[in-house]
Formats: sequence, C-alpha cells, structure tokens
Amino acid sequence: MSEAEYEALSLSLQVALRSVICSLPLAVAVAWLLTRRRFSGRALLDAFVHLPMVLPPVMIGYVLLLLFGVRGPIGHWLYAHFGIRTAFTTAGAALATAVMAFPLMVRTIRLALENVDRGLEEAARTLGAGPLDRFLSVTLPLMAPGILAGAVTAFVASLGEFGAVITFAGDIPGQTRTLPIALYAALQAPDGGAAAARIAALSFALGLAGLFAAELLARSLRRRLGR
Repeated sequence: MSEAEYEALSLSLQVALRSVICSLPLAVAVAWLLTRRRFSGRALLDAFVHLPMVLPPVMIGYVLLLLFGVRGPIGHWLYAHFGIRTAFTTAGAALATAVMAFPLMVRTIRLALENVDRGLEEAARTLGAGPLDRFLSVTLPLMAPGILAGAVTAFVASLGEFGAVITFAGDIPGQTRTLPIALYAALQAPDGGAAAARIAALSFALGLAGLFAAELLARSLRRRLGR
C-alpha cells in the first residue's frame, strides 16, 4: 500500500470512530424513547430517524451543507460564536457518516431493548429502585449486546460511506479523503487500477471483519449475562 492509501485508511478509521462515539448516546436515548414511550408524533419521529436509510446519501450531504455550511443557519452560528467550521473538514466527514449510520444503531438498539424482560425492571421498582437506577442497573446491562452490535455495525457502515461525505466534506487528501473516496479517485486515474483493487480488497476485508467481530462480541456478552 502507498502512503496515500495508508493515510486514507487511517482517516477512515478516525472518522468512523468519531461518528460512533458522538452519536451512540443519542442513539440509545432515541431507541429508548421510541420503545418505552407513547406520545403524539412518535410515528413521525420514527420516520424522521430512519430517513437516511431511504434518501440518497448525496441528498443527505446536500442538506447538511445547507444547514452546517458557513452560510447555513447552524454552520454560520457555530463559526461566528465559536470559530467552528464543519463543512469540508474531518469533523464534517464524521458528521456525515454519523447521520448515515444513526438509523442502523437505533434499529439494533431498539430490537435489543424490546427483548429486555420488563418483569426484571418491575421487580427492581418494587425493591425501591428509581427510574434512573433501574435503567443503569437492569435495562442497560441487558441491552448491552444490542448496543455493542449497533455500535460496531455503524462503525463498519461508516467506513464505507461515500455520497454524504463527498457532498458535505469534499475530497481533500489528509482531511476528508476516506477509503471510498480514495477508491473513487483511483478509478478516475488512468493508471489507478492496481490502487483501486487494493483499496477495494481492504474495504471488503474491513467490512467482513467488523461484522464478524460484532457477532462474536454480542454472543460473548450474551453468555456473560446468562442469555
């Protein structure tokens, strides 16, 4: 692998990790809200959360550009008050991948939460445990395999995100050129066939390894929890 390809790999791992770390707490909260609460507009919120799964990734990147660009309402406010610029930066690439991977995390965590035995929570309540105590000591450990599987799946999906990233963050070597964008750039080069093949093989191996690791970790946690 060339230095540029190692750089793209390192950047992809950084972007994917940042996107998962930043969005995982929100994904847990949204999954809990959609599973355990009944309120007006719940169906609308559910549909909104899953929109990135059905909309073109380029459209998601365009919307992020409108909102978080320097002239966008959120981006202008961040830049004017804190000097923070997200569009065409590594942070922007992480934001785009986080938005695209968020529905995967929510769906996986939600399935895990739906399988939690409510009787155990009720037993904890009768013993005097408050809502937060019940969540931290009973619910959260039982849904941990789902949270872990969701996080790893989102991480792997983030490694392969292309459309939203290139639209919102662009193709800047060392800053936003992740593996998928590096693959696209190699395909556009007259002599980029060998580089494209290496990057494609690496991406395939990372995706397969990530999904396999997610399943193994989830099984290990379930065994430790006696499930």
